[in-house]
Amino acid sequence: MPRYCFQLQVRTDRLEEYVERHKAVWPEMQDALRATGWRNYSLFLRPDGLLIGYVEADNLAESEAAMAATDVNTRWQAEMAPFFAGTTPDDGFPLLTEVFHLTEPEEA
Repeated sequence: MPRYCFQLQVRTDRLEEYVERHKAVWPEMQDALRATGWRNYSLFLRPDGLLIGYVEADNLAESEAAMAATDVNTRWQAEMAPFFAGTTPDDGFPLLTEVFHLTEPEEA
């Protein structure tokens, strides 16, 4: 399963609200993510606003395009855009290059 990691910047004056919004992600948004191939999706936030995202998908570009076509994503991204400094998720995710992945040893 391909793994993807990305980085965004949340405005420091909006950190608390950003966290609160993600404690209650709309069920229809979660359903849309699952339906468009997003798996094992996590967000990690540093106190300075650095946001790291991790997701597994068969093809991230296809999953992003499928999400972009949903009404729920349009509404969610419109509400979330003011939280970001610089690049927003609608601009695309600046992907990080994986340089190491620990795997389980093969059983004999």
